[in-house]
Amino acid sequence: MELKEQRDLLNNILTQDNIEDSIHTNIDFLTQVIPEIKPMIGFEHKHPHHHLDVYGHTVEALKNSSSDFTIRLAVLLHDIGKPFSYQEGEVRHFHGHPEVSAQMTQEILKRLGYDESFIHDVYYLVKEHDTPIDTTHLDNSIGMIKKRLQIQFADAKAHHPDKIEKRLMLLNGIKEKIEGMERIEDTER
Repeated sequence: MELKEQRDLLNNILTQDNIEDSIHTNIDFLTQVIPEIKPMIGFEHKHPHHHLDVYGHTVEALKNSSSDFTIRLAVLLHDIGKPFSYQEGEVRHFHGHPEVSAQMTQEILKRLGYDESFIHDVYYLVKEHDTPIDTTHLDNSIGMIKKRLQIQFADAKAHHPDKIEKRLMLLNGIKEKIEGMERIEDTER
């Protein structure tokens, strides 16, 4: 299969309404085209904020995301580096996994023949998926910040249900600030 056909099929898989079914039905294709997904399957978080393995968490996050391809691809790849960047202890930690995941994302998307601009956007979303959004100092366009916020919501909702309330409250506060900034921007036009 040519690279364009692989990209088209990946786009089709990730933009389906029933993303969970689409992912599970096409897991053989996904792991063939992105073999870095395989180590996620069955890799336990061993952390109280997670109740699913890395793959299960990713599928759950995909279910909580919009069907925008850029967002869905970033969500698919946001934790791909966890099996390669964990610190074992009483509780398993994943310090540095966003950078590892972003670097892997860049390599995967180059291998699949995506253009540099698209790679840059997905790389940014993956690298910054865990970084709190500072509304007093935005590091990207409002559009990209909104995508990043959507990914953070999807990721948070995929955590252990007993551990998400505080994070969702924080994200809702950030969302309100960004919406306020947009209203101000609109009135200035």
